[in-house]
Parts: sequence; structure tokens; C-alpha cells
Amino acid sequence: MSHVLIVVTSYNRLLDGTPTGLWLEEFAVPYLALKDAGHEVSVASVAGGPVPIDPNSRATDEQAQQWAGAIAQLNDTQPFDRFNASDFDAIFLPGGHGTLFDMPYNSRLHEMLYDFDDNGKYIAAVCHAPAVFTGMHRTDGTPWIQGRKVSAFTDAEEDAAVGSDKVPFMLESRLKALGAEHEGAEPWMPLAVQDGRLITGQNPQSSAEVAHWLRTALAA
Repeated sequence: MSHVLIVVTSYNRLLDGTPTGLWLEEFAVPYLALKDAGHEVSVASVAGGPVPIDPNSRATDEQAQQWAGAIAQLNDTQPFDRFNASDFDAIFLPGGHGTLFDMPYNSRLHEMLYDFDDNGKYIAAVCHAPAVFTGMHRTDGTPWIQGRKVSAFTDAEEDAAVGSDKVPFMLESRLKALGAEHEGAEPWMPLAVQDGRLITGQNPQSSAEVAHWLRTALAA
């Protein structure tokens, strides 16, 4: 079976100080789906240590039981740069507003993603996590995401969720400005998009679908 690296955000505040972080469902559902399919999964974060969870995504009692194995992985993570891309077949980036703050500007994370891409490995991201691609450029200076089909949290969803004044940029608009072919469904409807070995999803509701597409791709 394949070995998948999951990298989550370490950032915990919106621009106005509101607590944020990882959106738990976007990690727990894919983590368990990949494990259930028999894949080896390693969990890392941008900075290491305990992972901040967006309070609005905390598990219900029922979910806490279902997701216990996944949640336990977040108590004390290793920094992603202690891992080698060569040891993995795919990388998955869950979302949450924290990813808007620490992933677009992390050159080491970008280098890891270039490594996955250059070696024909799968890259998957959901909701706000495609923000990481906004900071990536090809060797000729063009945006890495230019011309690629991608789905991510839409501007309409952001307006309904926290508003444009609490985030550093509107993700859908930024991706489009960089030349990405952004595909979006109606707010809160699941949508996953695959473009070659890039798999992305729009929102928390897309987590299971992105996981399914990644599992299918790894099994092929």
C-alpha cells in the first residue's frame, strides 16, 4: 500500500484575533478513509507541536468517538520538514482558515510540493488549503497553479463564513488572478476536481470526496 503525508496548519488566529486553525473534519475524514483503505499515513504540521483546531469545527460527542484515532494524531505533531518527500507516494493538505496565513508563504513547504509534482506523485488539498499554491511559482516565474483546474473555498462561502475583512485574501479570487481554472459549486455543496495528479476540493463537505478520489488514484 501507499504512504501518504498529511500536513496541517499551525496558525491559530484570523486578522481580528478570532481563534482559527485546522478544520477538523477536513483532516479526520480523509485520515480515517486512507487508513481504512490500508495506506500508511504520517501526520505533520507546519511548525510542529499541538495543532490548533478551529472552534467552529470541534467534534460532536458522536464524531469524537468516530474520529478518536485521527484526533489523537494532532496532540503532538512533527514539523513537516523533518520528513522526506521521497518516502511518500502522495501528500494531502487539509484546510481551515489557518492555512491562509502559514502555507502561502512557506518556501520549504513549496519545495516539498515541487518535489512531489516533479516526481509524478499525487498532491491533494481541500477547502482553504489550496492557498498554498498561491505562493508557488515555476522556474520561469509563472504561477505554479496557472492553467490547472482547481476547486477551493469560494468567495461566496468566505463572505458567509467570516467575511473578507478577517482573511489576508479571498482564495477563489486569488487563484483566478494567478491563472488557475477555478471550479465552484453552490455554497456548501461537495465538489472535488482532479487535474492530472492534482486533486482539490471546495469545502468541508468535499472532504470525503477528495479522500475517495485520492484513494482511487493510489489504487490505480
